[in-house]
Amino acid sequence: MDNLTNPWEVDSLLRSQVSLAPFTTFRVGGPAERLVLPRSLEQLQASVSWAKEQDLPLTFLGAGSNLLISDQGLPGLVICTRYWRHTQFDEATGQVTAAAGEPLPTLAWKAAKRGWRGLEWAVGIPGTVGGAVVMNAGAHGACTADIFHQAQVFDSIQGITALEPEDMGFQYRTSVLQVQPQLLVQATFQLEPGHDPQVVTADTLADLEQRRATQPYDLPSCGSVFRNPTSHSAGWLVEQCGLKGYRIGNAQVAERHANFILNRGGASAADILRLIHYVQDQVEARWALRLKPEVKMLGEFPPV
Repeated sequence: MDNLTNPWEVDSLLRSQVSLAPFTTFRVGGPAERLVLPRSLEQLQASVSWAKEQDLPLTFLGAGSNLLISDQGLPGLVICTRYWRHTQFDEATGQVTAAAGEPLPTLAWKAAKRGWRGLEWAVGIPGTVGGAVVMNAGAHGACTADIFHQAQVFDSIQGITALEPEDMGFQYRTSVLQVQPQLLVQATFQLEPGHDPQVVTADTLADLEQRRATQPYDLPSCGSVFRNPTSHSAGWLVEQCGLKGYRIGNAQVAERHANFILNRGGASAADILRLIHYVQDQVEARWALRLKPEVKMLGEFPPV
C-alpha cells in the first residue's frame, strides 16, 4: 500500500492492482492500477488532487451497476464512492439530501418508513444516489429527474458547485454528468412527506416484489442492458428473436427477462460484450433497429 500525501484514515489508504470485479454487479473486470474508497469529502478532494498532481487518468465508481469493466482493468486512479454515505431529511421542506455513495434502495426504505412518497420506484434499483442522478435511473414509469432538486458536484478546477434541474440535461437514462468531468458529491430530492408510513412502506414493498417477480436477481447482472426504443421494449424485441437463454461462454441472456445478461459464473467481460453485440446484430437483422446499450463500458476491449 502507498500512503497518500494527506493524512488519511487506515481504511482509506490507496491500494494498487486491485481487482474491480467485486466492485461491479456483473462481478467481472480487471484490476485498477490504483484504487481508493473515500469516506468523506476531504478524502475525495485529496484523492482527486493527488491524481491530478500525478497526471493520472481518473475514473469514478459507485455501486458498479449498469457498468461493464474490461478484463484488462483500468489505468490511473479509480475512486469508488460506495462507502461515502449520509442522509439528511428536512421536515420543513420535504427534501432529502443524500451522499453520492448512499444506496438507492436504502434511501427508498428510509423515506418510506417516514411516510415520504416519491422514491417507491427506486427500491429495486441496485445503484447509488450518484449513479441514479448521473444516468437518470428510473422504474415503473418514474425517474430521478421527477424528484431531483439540486446536486453538488466537484472538480479539481472549480471545486464544489451546485447544479439545478435546468443544468442537468435530463433525458431518458442520461444527464450532462455522463459527459462532463465532474463528480457528484450529493443530491437533494423533493419528496412528499405526511403520508402514512405503513401505506408507503407497503407500496414500496409491492414495487420491489413486482421487480423481483419479473427480473432475475439470483445471478450477477448489470440491470437492464439496452435502452428501450420508442416502438417496443428492448426485452420484448430480444425475446421475439428467440434469444432467451442464449449463451456465449458463461454469459447468458436471462430466461426471466431478455433485457438482462447474466454472469453464470466465471464469465469474462469479453464474453458479455460479445453477447451484447450478438443480441444487437440479431435484433437489427429482424427488426431493422439497433438497440443502444444502457450499460456503460469502461476500459479497452478486444475487437468483436
